[in-house]
Amino acid sequence: MCGIAGIVTKNQVDTLVHRLRQAERIQIHRGPDAQGTGIYHSGEWSVGLAHQRLSILDVSEMGTQPMVYATDQSILIYNGEVYNYQEIRQELEGLGHHFVSDTDTEVVLTALHQWGVDDALARFNGMWAFAWLDQRVRKLYLCRDRFGVKPLYYAISDGELVFSSELKTILELVKQPFSLNYQRIGEYIQQSLLATSEESFFEGIQKIPPHHTLCFDLKEDRLSGSLRAFWSFPAQDTYKQSDESELVEEVRGLFTDAVRLRMRSDVPVGVLLSGGVDSSSIASVMNTLTQSDGALHMLSAVSVDSRFDESPFIDMMSRHLKRPVDKVVLDFAPEQAFDYLEQVTWYNDEPISSFSTIAHYLLMEQAKKMGITVILSGQGADELLCGYRKYLGFYVQSLLRQGQIAQAPIELFRFWKQGTILNQFSMSEAKRYLPSVLKPKEIEIAGEALCQYQWIPLGLASGMSVEERQALDIRRFSVPALTHYEDRMSMAWSREVRLPFLDYRLIEKLLPLTPALKMKDGWTKYVFRKAMEPLLPKQIAWRKDKQGFVNPQSEWLKRELREGVLRYFQEDSLIFSTGIIDRKKLLAKYEQYCKQSPGKGGIWFRDIFNPLALEIWLRRFYRYQRIGN
Repeated sequence: MCGIAGIVTKNQVDTLVHRLRQAERIQIHRGPDAQGTGIYHSGEWSVGLAHQRLSILDVSEMGTQPMVYATDQSILIYNGEVYNYQEIRQELEGLGHHFVSDTDTEVVLTALHQWGVDDALARFNGMWAFAWLDQRVRKLYLCRDRFGVKPLYYAISDGELVFSSELKTILELVKQPFSLNYQRIGEYIQQSLLATSEESFFEGIQKIPPHHTLCFDLKEDRLSGSLRAFWSFPAQDTYKQSDESELVEEVRGLFTDAVRLRMRSDVPVGVLLSGGVDSSSIASVMNTLTQSDGALHMLSAVSVDSRFDESPFIDMMSRHLKRPVDKVVLDFAPEQAFDYLEQVTWYNDEPISSFSTIAHYLLMEQAKKMGITVILSGQGADELLCGYRKYLGFYVQSLLRQGQIAQAPIELFRFWKQGTILNQFSMSEAKRYLPSVLKPKEIEIAGEALCQYQWIPLGLASGMSVEERQALDIRRFSVPALTHYEDRMSMAWSREVRLPFLDYRLIEKLLPLTPALKMKDGWTKYVFRKAMEPLLPKQIAWRKDKQGFVNPQSEWLKRELREGVLRYFQEDSLIFSTGIIDRKKLLAKYEQYCKQSPGKGGIWFRDIFNPLALEIWLRRFYRYQRIGN
């Protein structure tokens, strides 16, 4: 829910209201139901806060922000949901606190005021980004949830602090051009990575890291933030082999409760259903928790191309749950594709990674048409449960390093026998996880601007366990990029997405487990499949061919979209004039790609799509760039 923005300054205090209103206009899609601003003084500093509200809990005016506690002693602007707010409220009421609304915002503010940042955050189960001004000690706290589901950017420029939910808001409020961050651009072009750190695509604009608070002491003459973690990833495996049946029951109970908490809402709730075990499990649990006469809203993206259409499995779940599914058919003309790319790039704040982002954008549009404000999604499951193909490679590599030479081929044989993972191998995708000596030779398209690029190791580093590599995907390499686009595409249509698999209790239980429980007998996500087996059709619980949302985007780039792609790759395009990409080499690589047979060859569709998406991003955000840096 919502958008937040703020300015801390000694300069031009009389213009603060105007600038806060400007932030409101930029982020209005995040909170169309109500907008609020406030200006507060803390010593020499003026603190302007703005909030754009998407009403989810207590849709009355009692949830208006900035929310104030005890005659301006504490002020909060907050984006997100703390799902266990009812339990925390009961604890606070036991301490003598009284509440005037049914919002989680009031609970969050009261908890911060009562217990302070660390003790309050330890109790929160949810997603959030907030700014809390504690006037008792004249400190401003900026904070993001454990896994960074909700965004929060900041910049310190010209002696003032500016922060907001979206990058474009800071770009507008600061009113000065920013240099491009070529390391971040290199990560995207060279390794197809996004959101790997707190850095943005512009130098000088940062993100609050997940599970951290950034504190500014307003008693000081200068703004200098102090960064502190309030949570850390769990330690290694403590599971005992004899406890598997007990573990399965515990996982089912934890997952059910994670879904239950995320169904708390005063507006309609739905689920994104793809036909795989993750989303189907969410839908099944929601169905058991929904009254028989209650509505379970299910949305799915389907393709007109039978090779990529998941309708048979989606329909199977619809019959199993005896509930209808609303399908969004991905069937748009080539000229529409580029219009959509322009639209979603603006909302995304960064280049997008595939046409799947457009699919999500269209799903959220359908959710709005249906009046569904809250949608549950299965993001995070693959990283938590070793669902991706790469994890089998990491597992085998780990076994070999541990001297379990005989066990490694046994595990490979089990996956071959089950017909899972191994038959889905793709060198074009796998190459970024290989050491340089094993990577296939191909045309390098990077230009002079990326000559200082520092490559990021993506494989299983020496001495690293599979569990530690999973944590890296949750912290850096995968989940941040997924939650980034899912937040931006949902907020573009004023929808809120909630993620049961990123309940910190599930992370603390499942992440430390040995990979032998996640990849067992030729199955990925083994322990979770066992836990969900009683709730799902067997064909879903033990489905072999699910690969996440797919579409014919690789073939689109070769054929239907070819003319448009070449228009974006003209000589005066920004990816070439900035020196980011060598045009001659990119065009040569594109020609090779277009001749490549489907599913064969070493050129990944992202090798071509990413330069295209970067060009679109550079054009959309051109006016904010410092040229010649």
